[in-house]
Amino acid sequence: MNVCWSRPIRYVCSLLFVLAGGSAAAQDEAAVEPLAGILAAEDARRFDGPLFRAASRHPSPVVRRHAALAMGRIGSAAAVPILLEIIAHHDSAVREDALFALGLLRDPSTVPRLRDLVLNAPMAEQEGTRAEAVAAVARIGGTEAADLIKELLGRWTGAARGNEPPITVVRALAEAWRLGPDAPVRELSQFAESELRQARVGAIYTLSRLRSPAPGASNALIRATEDRDPLIRSLAVRALTAAYADTAALDHKGLAARVESLVDDPDPRVRTNALRALRTFGGDRHVSAVSDRTGDTDPNVRVQALATLGTMEGEQAIRTLRDHLTGGFLATQRQALLSLARVSPSLATQAIEEWLASNDWRRRLVAVQALRVVAADTSTGGLDSPGEGARTVLLQLLGDRDPRVVASALTSLLPLDTILQRSLARRFVHHRDEVVRAVAAQQLIEWADSGDIDLLADAYELGAADRIPDARIAIVKALGAIAERDFVSRSMIETRFLARFPTCDNYLVRHAAEEDFEVAADLWGPSRPVDAGRGIADYRDLVRGMVLPAERGEYRPSLIIEADRGDIVIELFAADAPLTVQSFLDLVDRRYFDGGLWHRVVPNFVIQAGDPRGDGWGGPGFAIRDEVSRRRFDRGTVGVALSGPDTGGSQFFITHSPQPHLDGTFTIFGQVRTGFEFLDRITWGERIRRIRPE
Repeated sequence: MNVCWSRPIRYVCSLLFVLAGGSAAAQDEAAVEPLAGILAAEDARRFDGPLFRAASRHPSPVVRRHAALAMGRIGSAAAVPILLEIIAHHDSAVREDALFALGLLRDPSTVPRLRDLVLNAPMAEQEGTRAEAVAAVARIGGTEAADLIKELLGRWTGAARGNEPPITVVRALAEAWRLGPDAPVRELSQFAESELRQARVGAIYTLSRLRSPAPGASNALIRATEDRDPLIRSLAVRALTAAYADTAALDHKGLAARVESLVDDPDPRVRTNALRALRTFGGDRHVSAVSDRTGDTDPNVRVQALATLGTMEGEQAIRTLRDHLTGGFLATQRQALLSLARVSPSLATQAIEEWLASNDWRRRLVAVQALRVVAADTSTGGLDSPGEGARTVLLQLLGDRDPRVVASALTSLLPLDTILQRSLARRFVHHRDEVVRAVAAQQLIEWADSGDIDLLADAYELGAADRIPDARIAIVKALGAIAERDFVSRSMIETRFLARFPTCDNYLVRHAAEEDFEVAADLWGPSRPVDAGRGIADYRDLVRGMVLPAERGEYRPSLIIEADRGDIVIELFAADAPLTVQSFLDLVDRRYFDGGLWHRVVPNFVIQAGDPRGDGWGGPGFAIRDEVSRRRFDRGTVGVALSGPDTGGSQFFITHSPQPHLDGTFTIFGQVRTGFEFLDRITWGERIRRIRPE
């Protein structure tokens, strides 16, 4: 799990230190030791009370700010008193990071203090601090938090059509979705009519996520589809699904017509979300409008149109899908095949056979995904049905030469038959490929019994060299389930498994044991602190060479992603996420990303890459800790892809549009500066030629 620090930090930081000169360098040097200690504690996920209390009172606001962020990221409740003390500091950035950290800790006991800050401080004072306090309240949640936000919005509902509300109110509107059913829907609906764009954006975003059946909410969403701002139209139409028509007692035909009208919107974000919502209505009423969009000028709108056709009926839908099986680009061909498998399994079979004959593993992988759709179709039975034929082919593909195809075939087969599931899981848990083993092991969590202990122990040993810990995590969970059944099973595990593996060096596996395998957790010890494989000198070098220069604005690393469509330039946030940025730069130095695929593209959401396998499972062989911050996911924001907390590695994603629900959950370590026109046009399966420093 250790990150290799190949970049010559010591040389760089020494050079920067010499060039800096004067008193600024001396002041920075005084901050090096506390910042290095903070980074070390954060990287280890170790809360050190004396360290953080001293850092919170350090003369340097940079030290205080990093201490506040680290305490939130570590997640210890013991940090709450220190953070409450910090929010009284005079430096606004320090206060706001402390409030963000309190939101991460989600301690309900802090809401009264935050309430006083939000509602009772003079409105003109500390507006940024008040806004961050409101965001923390929403993240903490609960009825007391909901009452606070309702009262705040209630004080300003008159401003929805009049004076512009302050940024605290705007932030409350944008964060209120976190309150779930406790959110103040009536007040939100009123702000949906505000003259202030950001107030409308926040209100409509929250209403679109809540999907409240209240008439005020549904009316606000429908009216927002005519808003002059395309972002607001896209947010509103996303919520107008057939399911929402049912819960809000709306006329299906009328709502579907409204959604269809937005399929021709001038903005591709609106067209994409309208197509996504229209697919929930099914039938054949809207096939012509959707088919027209398969020729859209935006490639990802075309992909979404083909996906929507996969939920519709009629000859026109089938004809359009068949027309897109050839020509165009790989992503449209892929989506046409997957949708045809849903609409007409029998017609899709011939195309699937052609894709399976390809030497391109990507095509064979898509064919497997299409077979999964066909195999799951139970509308036609019998031994000669497409579903039975698909199952037969999937079984044959378990012997494919490419393990990525095998893993996908196994994933497709396992849900189809309980008996087959058990047999295949036990057979493939010893496969040479780590992902195939992980897929098999995950199935054994439910089905394994005491007779499988030796099988699982052998598979666990195979996983010691894996670049991803998924197989060992699943095995630990399966053994934990066996141990819970009876005393005899637990004793067998102790002698046949734990005696073989008395220690565990992977903190993610130890964390899985803490959750589901108590006897192993007792033996292996806690998952925290994490052994990051670095000494304090490494953190000092990182502080001198990256953190402090970035805080001064003297170090702003940027990279060029050379993609098939064109170059995208991203700026990296070295001050906010130094460990992530350093890890990413190390991988760039190794040319790790060169030739990789954009293996996940969700139109008007994200593009994702950084997996050396290309199927979404791969990683660099280590994990990095999350470095969440107050930065927010806007258009072109670069984040770390995760499978759970602190599981980041090399996979990263870039957002097509604002995604507030990702804020504070995923590390933001960069932002697109130029190349948005290429970002929007990247589709599934395209390549990254290389990533290099600008």
